[in-house]
Amino acid sequence: MTTAGIIASVVFVLTYVLIATEVVHRTKAALLGAVAMLLLRLVDQHHAFHGTHEILGIDWNTVFLLIGMMTIASTMGRTGAFQWMALKAAKLARGHPFWIIVLLSAGTAVLSAGLDNATTVVLMAPVTILICEALEVDPVPYLIFVVLSSNIGGTATLIGDPPNIMIGSAAHFSFVDFLMVDTPIAIFAMIAFFGVAWLFVHRYVRVSLRQRARLREFDESLAITDAGLLRKCAIVGGLTLAAFCIHDVIHLEPATIALAGATLLMVWQKGGVEEIFHGVEWGTIFFIIGLFVMVAALASTGVIGLFSGYLLAITGDNILVLTMGVLVVSAIVSGLIGNIAYVAAMNAVLLNLAAAKHPELIGVAQIQAADMLPVWWALSIGACFGGNSTLLGTAANVAVAGISERSGYPMTFGRFLKYGIPVTAVTIVLGAIYLWILFF
Repeated sequence: MTTAGIIASVVFVLTYVLIATEVVHRTKAALLGAVAMLLLRLVDQHHAFHGTHEILGIDWNTVFLLIGMMTIASTMGRTGAFQWMALKAAKLARGHPFWIIVLLSAGTAVLSAGLDNATTVVLMAPVTILICEALEVDPVPYLIFVVLSSNIGGTATLIGDPPNIMIGSAAHFSFVDFLMVDTPIAIFAMIAFFGVAWLFVHRYVRVSLRQRARLREFDESLAITDAGLLRKCAIVGGLTLAAFCIHDVIHLEPATIALAGATLLMVWQKGGVEEIFHGVEWGTIFFIIGLFVMVAALASTGVIGLFSGYLLAITGDNILVLTMGVLVVSAIVSGLIGNIAYVAAMNAVLLNLAAAKHPELIGVAQIQAADMLPVWWALSIGACFGGNSTLLGTAANVAVAGISERSGYPMTFGRFLKYGIPVTAVTIVLGAIYLWILFF
């Protein structure tokens, strides 16, 4: 390894330590690492911002797709639709703890697949706390189950979870590709998730008839604060999702479609631009940008190529071993450092691996070679499901923990593990079986 490669590796590792230990905010850590890479000339600005055939720079398709979908989701949140859904679910469940979790989680999973999981849980968490306070039960387990379901639901589509957006852009997978491959395993995982939820709720949660009766006092119709805006969101959201499904046919990138939907919704509604953009998770956006710059530096200094060579030497031509290895490692490391950070690095590794395995091919043919496809999907499933293992695994986890603490219900790292590890273990086993059946 060259001197530049050693320095880039040190900066990269130190940054990830800051992210994992939360010594400073993860966005500050990522931008600090990115600026250090640029100032030390480990990668030049042009390569970092625009990329080349060999170096994956900032993926603007990922960045603007996230901004567009977050804008649509946050606008929908202002209508009260999320609150209406949560209150309706609680009343349909008649206050039964398990069925409240089932209906809240199912609704959250569906919304996360169609919007994005981080924005969805930020809007679902406060009303979940409201329901739990009415039932006089600890809201922390309910919040954890809601966020776990959002990560599973987000796995189902290209736009549901930032790692999928990043993988889809790097591997040139379409919205339909994710529907065909990731949606079935997300459905199976949700069924298994309900089984794990039942075991916990059956043992630990008791609600009296008096407490259940309090839910009937809620009038969910009052939650809808702007019916006109809700109709506009439904129309624009439906058109956006439809366009995603045919983006290969109409020759538009997902980011263009998301920005078009967000722009249409902004023009069609009242309110200033600042209010509309307030719901965008700008911290997450700049966190991802910082990671892209750091990974570009690793690629520019040859570290990514070296790591890809080691990976190829260890697994040889055994694609099953490589696939299962990526699945398991993705689940473990995503829980330790966060799935967005992990996928940013692994995308570059797999792109380099594809080039090493198939130098005779170019472009999409190389990236989507038959022996690379299961590896890409293992990365998607492992990173998304693995994000459920710890409190640091996903942006959604961190966001809900913050809301819970501000509401007076601290969500500790250890308590999250109690629920997250069993769900992750079950879903990863299902993912391994699914990948084996699908590709081998």
